[in-house]
Amino acid sequence: MISVLVVDDSPLTRSFLKDFLEEDERFTVIGEAGNGLEGVQQTRSLNPDLITMDIEMPGMSGLEAISIIMRDIPTPIVVISSQASTKMVYEATVKGALEFYPKHIFTPSMSQEQRQHIYETLKRISGIKRKKNRGVNPVLSPGKVAYRPIRGVVIGASTGGPKALMEVFAGIPKEFPVPIITVQHNSSGFDKGFVQWIRRYTALEVQLAEHNAVLHSGRIYIAPTDKHLIMTGKYLILEDGEPVQNQKPAVDLLFQSAAEVLGRQVISVVLTGMGRDGAAGTEAIRKAGGITIAQNEESSLIYGMPKSAIETGCVDMILPLGDIAKWLIALTMPSEGL
Repeated sequence: MISVLVVDDSPLTRSFLKDFLEEDERFTVIGEAGNGLEGVQQTRSLNPDLITMDIEMPGMSGLEAISIIMRDIPTPIVVISSQASTKMVYEATVKGALEFYPKHIFTPSMSQEQRQHIYETLKRISGIKRKKNRGVNPVLSPGKVAYRPIRGVVIGASTGGPKALMEVFAGIPKEFPVPIITVQHNSSGFDKGFVQWIRRYTALEVQLAEHNAVLHSGRIYIAPTDKHLIMTGKYLILEDGEPVQNQKPAVDLLFQSAAEVLGRQVISVVLTGMGRDGAAGTEAIRKAGGITIAQNEESSLIYGMPKSAIETGCVDMILPLGDIAKWLIALTMPSEGL
């Protein structure tokens, strides 16, 4: 049984979250708190397996509570907040929150498929223990990867992705010579807020991808919520097709289109996340002659996506998160080195 503490200043919200969680027999709500301070106190006394945390609350905010909890009594935290708190929601991931959802999706009209996806994500998150980021040597080094001019980088991420992407993008210089096209699984509707938030941590220009957007070097393009992002020539297009690997946007579709357009002149990166999205795309990149990278297990919040990519046998480099930006620079700007 997974014990949950629900922290929110609205009794109504606490009630519907309790009902939602306990519809699945694996979860039981063992406590409720009306602000951050009560949340910290009850975490100490109840020792829950999982905490759901609102952001904007009277007295101590959710951000303050997350900081204290992760410092003193590390516990898996999922933020459930309003869209008005978008920037703070992403800041919560820097402070230690592992996932986030908007309050408005928790209604009786939520599909059973979406419910099961959330339950499975919460189950996985509740079992996460803090891991040390132990470095490992890459499978290959730049000297063993045949150099070629690179025309684009494609990145896929899911659970734990916002913080991972922030770290990667923070390490890339303004002079980066190619575009970076990114799919971060995001059913929250917080895509515009994610773009605004990530701009604070990178020297590159960041924009939400638009239909028929022209690709420019030194720019990051983020897939919008609920649209597949596809490369075609020098353009990006948005497609409203069916989910792939239960995801929309899907990493596989971006990677496969990049393989067709850029061939051996593309680098793909699979970061932390649940499921297998990105594995088929990694195979497509390798078959086209591109360079493939996956985040290592020790630095991944959830190892599902990188592991699935690695298991295809098509990953060139397995890297700790802290080294990925360095290698992207080395492979695209060889004069810079590592």
